[in-house]
Amino acid sequence: MLLSSQTNRYAHQLLEARNKGKSLPSLSSRAPLSVADAYEIAKTISDIRVAHGEIMVGRKIGFANTKYHARHGLVSHVSAPTWSPLFNTTVRYVDDNHGVQSLAGALQPRIQPEIVFKLATVPDPHASIHGLMDCIEWMAHGLEIVTCPYPDWQFEMPDAIAAFGLHGALLIGEPKSLSQASRHHLVQVLADSSVSLSRSEGDDVTLCAAGFGSDVMGSPVFALKRLHRLLVSHPEFAQLAAGEIICTGAWAEAFPVLPGQTWMTAFSGVSLPGLTISFV
Repeated sequence: MLLSSQTNRYAHQLLEARNKGKSLPSLSSRAPLSVADAYEIAKTISDIRVAHGEIMVGRKIGFANTKYHARHGLVSHVSAPTWSPLFNTTVRYVDDNHGVQSLAGALQPRIQPEIVFKLATVPDPHASIHGLMDCIEWMAHGLEIVTCPYPDWQFEMPDAIAAFGLHGALLIGEPKSLSQASRHHLVQVLADSSVSLSRSEGDDVTLCAAGFGSDVMGSPVFALKRLHRLLVSHPEFAQLAAGEIICTGAWAEAFPVLPGQTWMTAFSGVSLPGLTISFV
């Protein structure tokens, strides 16, 4: 267990790296770092951000797509998925599903497609999957810009938890309200759906990745359930609340993104519009 002085030191180092756009050695390369240590660092960072006027608006689920764990050396870890708080300063809604996003100060930015839920009510601590679905007000497509302060994206899972969950920004498309009937079929509809991620530079368009909702713990709804159970089993964490948005996990591998590029997504199997984001 880290001393509180070391927890504070790491928290301020990560905040400085983010604010100044500079990298730093991974925390685990200096001394052993547990998942519990990482969440303590993340809580310290959250407390500092709230004290500075930021507002927590939800959570992101990390490492829900196990297909890509091996590429980051995370296969042996059993603590996936992880979670990290989302704040109003890094989450925005995209008008007409087209937008422009600055990459200024972003450390090694990459892009990945996700599904976002908004909770209308607080889930019961022992909610079934159907009870949990009844708590969802709407879903939307989101593009998350993930960033990494550690050189060459080399880290252990606790490093990622401590470093904002590698969250940089979340761009949310047009929300789709869910009827009772659509909630009833949501698990399977999302599991059977797919998304493509393409990049445009000038006149050239390149298909970079494709993924399925089933890659996200079987369905993004199951990822939400795992998050709920994780929080219930750890009462030291704030529980899910009405009005929160939940970014449920990447459907495809995160690709590096550069200024001057435009990225586009398209869905099949679910009636959600894709997003088109130009980066500057």
